[in-house]
Amino acid sequence: MKILVLNCGSSSLKYQLINMDTEEVIAKGTYERIGEQSFLTHKVNGEKIRLDNPVKNHKEAIDFMVEQLLDPKYNTIKSLEEIDGIGHRVAQGADKFSSSVLIDEEVIRKIDECAALAPVHNKAAITGIRAAMEAMPGKPNVAVFDTVFHQTMPEKAFMYPIPNKFYEKYGIRKYGFHGTSHKYVSNRIAALLGKNVEDLKTVVCHLGQGASLCAVKGGKSVDTTMGLTPLGGIPMCARSGDLDPSVVTYLMKKENLTPDEAELMLNKEAGILGLSGVSADFRDIEAEAAKGNKRAELAIEAYAYKVAQYIASYIVSLEGLDTIVFTAGIGENQFNARRKICENLKCFGVEIDEEKNHEFRDEGRISTENSKVEVWVVPTNEELMIARDTKDIIK
Repeated sequence: MKILVLNCGSSSLKYQLINMDTEEVIAKGTYERIGEQSFLTHKVNGEKIRLDNPVKNHKEAIDFMVEQLLDPKYNTIKSLEEIDGIGHRVAQGADKFSSSVLIDEEVIRKIDECAALAPVHNKAAITGIRAAMEAMPGKPNVAVFDTVFHQTMPEKAFMYPIPNKFYEKYGIRKYGFHGTSHKYVSNRIAALLGKNVEDLKTVVCHLGQGASLCAVKGGKSVDTTMGLTPLGGIPMCARSGDLDPSVVTYLMKKENLTPDEAELMLNKEAGILGLSGVSADFRDIEAEAAKGNKRAELAIEAYAYKVAQYIASYIVSLEGLDTIVFTAGIGENQFNARRKICENLKCFGVEIDEEKNHEFRDEGRISTENSKVEVWVVPTNEELMIARDTKDIIK
């Protein structure tokens, strides 16, 4: 069985074709700048091929992607009949979806109803779903939601201390995101430790462009940092994370900002970009900090401090802690960020091996033998989780 996984952004398309008999990736790629000077990076047979091919929309991007999958020179697939189903990443399912689902018009309608809570993500997902249905008619399409894994959170974790009428009218509560990543990593660390996931208390740190932490107890999410939208929680590359709510209303009054303008600022101009004044790329900030840029240094210190604070708070949520696992772009690749986060946790007996942390590649343990909490790095694989759910549903 072969499953095609699609992850559509507002101007991008990421895809993987996975052989589910072996769970091997046959081909994958990323289409960037859709609607502008678009180009596709297609990876197959150990090669990375850049193809400059401007497209106007996601339908054209998917059509061109299909051409590459069918191209005889790559020997990927001979016909679309070999693709058994298509799995789509959908960010926000709110409380309308408690599991992955086979997509029909009613499902699309509900995804659209949730779009107000993740407008960029959900609208892009619907665009990708429609485009896939048109490009590959008759194929079963499955929606896999970032929010589903967090449906196990107790009320005390997901309810906000605001008038209950707003929860009843608008569904305002914490939903959480990156669920497929948190689920994959929490299961993977259990396998690496040779333990049952039901016996572990883990904090998964998904640190990327968007970032969230998740307290996973017995394989279930009991709390997470992102909230109603992907803006909440720890500071991110360009997103503010949690703030005193009055900061927003104060700035709106002082700067005469509309709600949309305030939301744009908090999503695109805040976080470590706002603190550093340098970049939303952690690598650029570290390079500036190495040159003595004080704002860059502050951004890194504040980031590590806030992540460590949340990890510490989740010891309460979990009633203990066995493992801390770093994943995603920053978590997997920025050894300095991992070191600074763990330095803030020394009071809990967390101790990392400097050499292992600095030289680390792929997946493995970076804590010392004496550390009271094991610290690991585990690359995430959201696409595989989406493919597994898609396979189960279409079977």
